[in-house]
Amino acid sequence: MNTTQSARTQPVSSSAMSGWQLAVLLAAMFMGQFDFFVVNVAAPSLRADLHASNGALQLIVGGYAFAYAAGLITGGRLGDLFGYRRMFVFGMAGFAVTSLLCSLAATPGQLVAARLAQGLAAAAMLPQVLALITATVPLAVRPRAIAWYGVASGLGSIAGQVLGGALITANLAGLGWRTIFLVNVPVGVIAALLAWRMLPTAPSRQPSGSDPFGAIGAAMTVAAVLVPLTIGRSAGWPVWTWVCMAAAIPLAMATLRWERHLTGRGGTPLFDDTLLRLPTFRAGLLANAAFMCFFGSFMFTLTLLLQAGLGLDAFHAGLAFAPAGIAFSVSALAARPLLTRYGRRVLLLGSLLTAGSLGVLAINLDLDGIHASLALIVCLTALASLGNGIVLPSLIGAALVDVAPERAGLAAGVLSTAQQFASAAGVAIIGALFFAAIPDLQDAGNYSVGMAWATAANFILVLLVASLIRRYIQAGQKH
Repeated sequence: MNTTQSARTQPVSSSAMSGWQLAVLLAAMFMGQFDFFVVNVAAPSLRADLHASNGALQLIVGGYAFAYAAGLITGGRLGDLFGYRRMFVFGMAGFAVTSLLCSLAATPGQLVAARLAQGLAAAAMLPQVLALITATVPLAVRPRAIAWYGVASGLGSIAGQVLGGALITANLAGLGWRTIFLVNVPVGVIAALLAWRMLPTAPSRQPSGSDPFGAIGAAMTVAAVLVPLTIGRSAGWPVWTWVCMAAAIPLAMATLRWERHLTGRGGTPLFDDTLLRLPTFRAGLLANAAFMCFFGSFMFTLTLLLQAGLGLDAFHAGLAFAPAGIAFSVSALAARPLLTRYGRRVLLLGSLLTAGSLGVLAINLDLDGIHASLALIVCLTALASLGNGIVLPSLIGAALVDVAPERAGLAAGVLSTAQQFASAAGVAIIGALFFAAIPDLQDAGNYSVGMAWATAANFILVLLVASLIRRYIQAGQKH
């Protein structure tokens, strides 16, 4: 190895991460997921207060996701190079500042800009969570830490809808929707200070040079796919959406070619494709992507059914997700002892539990239509979430199990980017199937038909997840 690339090693904790240290990391995961979902609840208030158009609302909702996904690989790689704790604190502080800017926005344009900046801050912060867990927590106790990571992610998603609706309804100090962003400010400042004092350091390398072309290429590739997928349907899929998605292929190929060239001349590339040579990472990446394709589209279509089909307001629709959030949390924490006792086949059983619940839900919606029982829908969703809680945290840990500590940030960034891609693709593709089955969007009775078709498609997707889990198990046995 070239001397300019020699490792600058920081001390790594030799014991398991303490509960307080893990809590600081999980607060970041909760905040990131909360802000991803909370704006959906705030959309009517934003339209009324800021006079935001449909296009502006889409950018307010989607801008965070665009910037977050585009910056994930870069954020993870910067953590590898400059230290995970340092990048986490930088991202958390930036998240607090940009949340304040969101709350102060006076026009739709200002809020869009602030949301883009907030997404970039999240991209700097969140890859370090998995990276620190992977690099500093001993393998024997790592599954429990990743289970809590899954719990924080799931609770953040649910809280974005339930707590977000409650904050807007409460209208604290007459601030309305602004409170959903203001709550991040004190939490972010305190978390950044605690992180700097408490979090363990982990290996980092002195970079021999930056890779701006790699970062720009990765961001452009992600944007070329996610922007059309997110706003294409409501825009009527104009020509530019298809041009952008087609352009993503040569952009990705050119970026990978540049990364290999940079590696060959001794530079520090953004992406190290040796990760994809790990059988467990490769199989885990595919399984995570397939799972998030189902999960993102299911949350989207179920929200539409509850609000447009069954007539629930945003707050009560969020409450309908609460049992699913509780079920997810319980099973995520129970998964570790089950895996210890019964092995990786528990993941297969969890995916089949989810698939079975979706199958029953699809049949029920097809038979009963708009008269389907809300209680039954909530119960079946909670049952599916029991399976999800077993599968998702375990899939995340499984993908990272063989990743070297010095590549943990990059691996976390690649994994999270794949999840974002898959979630957006699921919303676009299965969302299109959902709307195609609804001849009249003004007729609430049609939404159960769309949900039945979408749920049937998700049933097939979860069976694909089960198949990929089998591949992962086989890859692990051969490894």
